[in-house]
Parts: sequence; structure tokens; C-alpha cells
Amino acid sequence: MEAVLGQVEQLPALLAVSRSALVRDWDSLTLDRALEWALREALERRLRRAQPYPPLGFPALGRCPQLLGLALLENRALPPAACHRLLRGFLQPPGSGAGSEPSACAAPPLPRPEPELSGGGGGGAAAAGRLREEKRQPWLCGALEQLPQPRSLQVVAAALALSSPHGCQASAAGDGCTAELLLSWLLGNQERISAFCLCLPGSLLAFLAGRYSQLSRVYLDLLTGWGSRLLYDPLQGRWIKSCHEKAELSWEELRERFNCLCQGSTVLKEQTQAALKLLKTWDGDFEVRGLSVWTDLLQLESCLKSSNIKVY
Repeated sequence: MEAVLGQVEQLPALLAVSRSALVRDWDSLTLDRALEWALREALERRLRRAQPYPPLGFPALGRCPQLLGLALLENRALPPAACHRLLRGFLQPPGSGAGSEPSACAAPPLPRPEPELSGGGGGGAAAAGRLREEKRQPWLCGALEQLPQPRSLQVVAAALALSSPHGCQASAAGDGCTAELLLSWLLGNQERISAFCLCLPGSLLAFLAGRYSQLSRVYLDLLTGWGSRLLYDPLQGRWIKSCHEKAELSWEELRERFNCLCQGSTVLKEQTQAALKLLKTWDGDFEVRGLSVWTDLLQLESCLKSSNIKVY
């Protein structure tokens, strides 16, 4: 590395010589050495000789921090706090925010807000903030979409668990903005949010639903859809999937998810119980087991509450 940096330091002098009359004495060997001194060809040859996987070329050198960041995010051994910091790095330009550290993975600095957005009090500042975040979002989306599933969804869950749920003004570090952009990416695609709610543990989903109201609403809607497609098999005495090929929850999984929600915060528990009671009413308000999946879930939840049992 020191040898490369030494060559870089002498590059301005080499360029000055190339514009001078000294080049009249250059032969072919001197020309080849000068061109190699300009680094690109020499570096590309070294990269090809090393034969990394996937193969790297000279243009990749400028993206090394991003490539390293993506490789780290793809690694399941990376701690959740490191995932969170890397995702913030894909959003923040170097040195942005009070007390923030320069980010190697950051997007290029963004243009300043237009005058009509930055002036005129708090409303203009908020609009300017939204504009900045909208411009940063493609960087985050691009990073996440290069990760395989379910790893990308696990990374998002880890970052959301550590982010502030209270919006872009939550902290100088921008945790709230990170959460908003992650939720926007997650909720903006039906297949993506469905996979998110299918592949993650019910306890983690309940924790995230308790922190983010927009996620809890969508999660309950998905659980409602999956539950409504279960069929009761009187021979087996249990609820079964109507289509085994579809990526949906079984009765046992649905029961565990609702139980986790009812073991969450008071607000989340009340929201879940109210939704179940409403669904039971819409389904005929039956009290007999096996006629309505919502009746059976409510009866089970009542039994668990009276016996103080948690199902995980």
C-alpha cells in the first residue's frame, strides 16, 4: 500500500513532465514505465493475477467500501449493531449530522435544498428533510436488493430493532430517518412484506409491531388473510391449509403469532384482541369450536391468559 501511495504522490510531477519538453528524450521503454506509473494498468494486472471471486477490475476500486459493506451485510455472523451502522452509512454523506463519523459506505453529498424549501420556518425545513431522504433512498434500496433473501429481511429487522421509531427528528444520528426509509422499502412491495412476516420469528415481529404502528397494521392484515384461508378438517379435528403449495402460515404458526402479539405491549395487545373480536363477529360470532378460526384463537387466548401460559 505504501508503494502505491508513493506512486500517487509523484503522479502530479509525472503529469507536469508529460506536458514539458523533456518528453523529447523518451524512448518506448520510458513511455511504458510512465504509463505504468499512472497506476491503472498495473493495478488491473495485479487484480487479474490475484483472481478474486467475483473478479474485480479497476472501476471496482472506487466502490471498494460499498462492496465490502455488502459482503458484510450478507454475512450472518455480523452483529445487529454493525448491520444498523452499515445501513446508516449507505444513507449519510461523509460528516453529515452532529457528531457523526465519516462513513466509507456513504452516498455522495446531496445538493442543498432549494431556497423555497429551506426558508419559511419549520414546514420548509421538514419538506427539505423529506427531499433529502427521498434522494438517499435509492442508495439504501440498491444495497438491500443486492442481498439474497431472507438475509436482506433479517438485516432490515435487525436495523429496525435498533432504530428510533419516532421519525427523522429522533436523534442527530438520523436513526429515525433510517427507520422510515427501511419501512418504506419494506412496505412498498407486497411480496417483500409477506416474506418478512413469514420468515421472521413471531416474537421478533411482535416486538417490531409494538415499535412501529404502520408495520403492526400491515402485519395484522396479513395474519387476517392467512387465517381466513385455513379450513377446518373435522376428521383431524384441526385447522389446515387450504393450499399447501402457497407460502402461508399453518394453524400452529398463526396461533403462535397471535399469542406473541397478545404478549406484547398493552397497546399492541388491545389492538390485537379488538381485531380478533371484530373478525369473530364478521364470521358469524360463533362460540362453537371449529366454525370460525377467530373464535378458536380467542378461546385459546382466553385459556392461555387464565392459566398464564405462553406458547412459543
